[in-house]
Amino acid sequence: MHSVGIRDEIKDRVIARRGKVHLFDRFDPARTAVIVIDMQATFCAEGAPAEVPLSRGLVGPINRLNGLVRQAGGHVIWINHANDNTGGRSDWDGFYNRFVADDVRAQTIASMAPGSPGQEIWEGLEVAEKDLRLIKNRYSALIPGSSALERVLRSLGVDTLLITGTKTNVCCESTARDAMMMDFKVVMVEDATATLSDDEHRAALETMIQQFGDVMTVDEIAERLPS
Repeated sequence: MHSVGIRDEIKDRVIARRGKVHLFDRFDPARTAVIVIDMQATFCAEGAPAEVPLSRGLVGPINRLNGLVRQAGGHVIWINHANDNTGGRSDWDGFYNRFVADDVRAQTIASMAPGSPGQEIWEGLEVAEKDLRLIKNRYSALIPGSSALERVLRSLGVDTLLITGTKTNVCCESTARDAMMMDFKVVMVEDATATLSDDEHRAALETMIQQFGDVMTVDEIAERLPS
């Protein structure tokens, strides 16, 4: 896991603006969902084309948070990233052709293909029978056409999202930003998200707590769930 958190000066700025650090004092489990983003082999496996080494350290915190939320009566939704590659073209050529070097493009596309080994939930993560599983094809799971997440959340009556997974500053942050602007309550889980460096992780968390939602640890969330 990352060894950094939100700096005191940022917390002071948040307090000056809204009077307190944390937005939420308690969570209604029936209206709360853990969103587990991209905890799949493509991002977690050693040597994988989009490897995030620190993501492997999230297994314990994510399992703990999921267990707490399930036990309280909340929801867990697993979201994997996949891109179709029909006829030699990806359904996200704008990404693969511009942001991925030639020598790793084919490997990355193959790993992101629906049903490929890269789609497997990372080892050690505990998926319950009642959990939901969705596929997204863009960084954010909430932009139009990316996934069915919004429709699922609305149908469940969920209004609070606990964002976990990887990368903190890419798919997690993109989904969290869109969620806030769609009027969901958003919490980025500090010790259940990971990216490629401490600096990027901290920057994402500090942006989140100032403008888009809350940032809490698993312990802080546990204190706000009914026992």
